This record gives sequence, C-alpha cells and structure tokens, in this order.
Amino acid sequence: MIMNTTVSCGAATGNDVRLELDPPGASDAENPVHVLGVRVDALDIPRAVARVRDWIEHDKPHYVCVTSAHGILECWQDPLLRRVFNGSGMTTPDGMSLVWLLRLRGRRGTRRVYGPDLMNAICEASLSAGWRHFLYGGGPGVPEALAARLGRRYSGLAIAGTCSPPFRPLNAAEEEAIAARINQVHPHVVWVGLSTPKQERWMAAHLGRINAPVFIGVGAAFDFLSGTKPQAPRWIQRSGLEWLFRLATEPRRLWRRYAQYPLFGLLVAAESLGLLRVDPEAP
Repeated sequence: MIMNTTVSCGAATGNDVRLELDPPGASDAENPVHVLGVRVDALDIPRAVARVRDWIEHDKPHYVCVTSAHGILECWQDPLLRRVFNGSGMTTPDGMSLVWLLRLRGRRGTRRVYGPDLMNAICEASLSAGWRHFLYGGGPGVPEALAARLGRRYSGLAIAGTCSPPFRPLNAAEEEAIAARINQVHPHVVWVGLSTPKQERWMAAHLGRINAPVFIGVGAAFDFLSGTKPQAPRWIQRSGLEWLFRLATEPRRLWRRYAQYPLFGLLVAAESLGLLRVDPEAP
C-alpha cells in the first residue's frame, strides 16, 4: 500500500525478477574492476540488496550508480563525473557488455544488476524490513503511476512520497524545498530517475543534505515499471541487444547515445591490451 503521508511536487508490468546465485567460490563483490577509470562492482542482485540492507541498518549514507556502457563513456568524457561515479557506495553493471567484460577480467560470479530488477528486489525486501521509499524523477505523472504499480505488486509497500521535477535546472530555493519535502517523510531509500549523468550528479550533491541512508539512480526503470514505456523481453535483455530494442522504440532520443557504442568497444580493447590507462583519480 502507499502511505497516507505521500508528498508530491513538480509538474504533475515489468518482467518478473529472477535472482541468480553465483556459482560456488565466485565471491567477487569486494574485488571491483576499473573500466576506463570507473570502478564497477562485480556482484549480483542478492549481494547488492545485502549491501543496501547494511547501509540502512547502520545508517551509513551512500548512493548507488546503476550503469551501462553509456555511463562509462560519459565518465570518459568528463573526469569530474568519473569522480562522482567512483565516490558511490556501489556502481553496478546494468548492461550486459559490462557483465561480459567483468567476467573476461576474472570476475566469474558477476551477474547483471539491472535497474528495474534491483528496484523490484529491494521493494520485495522492504516488506519484511519496513523500509520507506521516495520516488524522485520521471516525467509528469510517472512517479505517481510507478508508486501505484509498485503498491499493487507489493502489498504493504511503504511509498512515502513522489516528485516529478521540471526538466530545467532548479534554482536554489526549489532545491531546498524539494530536500525539505523529502526529509519530512524520512525515507530509507530515495529512488532517482533522472537519466545519466543528471541523476548521478544529483545524488552526489544531495548526499548529506537529504537525510536518507540510500540513494539509487535507476533512470529508465521509472518508465519501464510504471508502464509508461515498453520494456524489452527478457530474452532480448539476456542477449545483450536491449540497446537495439530501445533504439527501435525511441530512435530520435537515443540514436546519438548508441552511436557511441563502437567507441566504447575500441577504448575497452585498448585498455585490455595495455595501450590505454585511465587514472580513476585524474582531474
């Protein structure tokens, strides 16, 4: 159910989750891989949920970057953004290309930690843990639709508030008002659906300003799980062709993003061959 304390601001069925356990001896979660200078954690959804649980239980504020090749390329072009990613408590492999790359680099237990699946898994864990959620992002009406769908799927889920901010940059007064509204309902998890790199910058800037132990940037998960946009079938997701499905459904918005993917392949190949090294701390 949705709590009566729901707060809204701004302009006003995903696929089933299948949690795959790692094979014996494949514990890689504490041994991340740097891809073009970005630290990517080699884990799976159960380990990601366990880490979030630990942060909430010990009140340790962190943010989570759920990234694909697109996010890595954004960091390649912007060293300050790379610092934001590397300052996260956890950066998960959202795309299959990263999963395959981490496995090639010896992290055999890596599984895809896909934004919509992570959101479903944490919402399910919340039912027994009593965690409250705030949904920040998406277009007008999207976080409200998402709250309604999650509430129907997870009976008793505590969604403390929603906010669909305007697409323009917010002024200082608006930022303070949003932070105050979120703080008013004391969420344990703030879900951020602003797309990369905007959501990562927002989480880093608001860590400490908003009193929540966990921020998770999941981008298009708001649209997929609310039913606003179509989600690729599971077999397409596993094949690594979800980018093609998304390009077919939103060509005008996404063609520039996916046109850069060959560059990602070239840069990763050069890094793997020792021809390129990116310092994670470089300014």
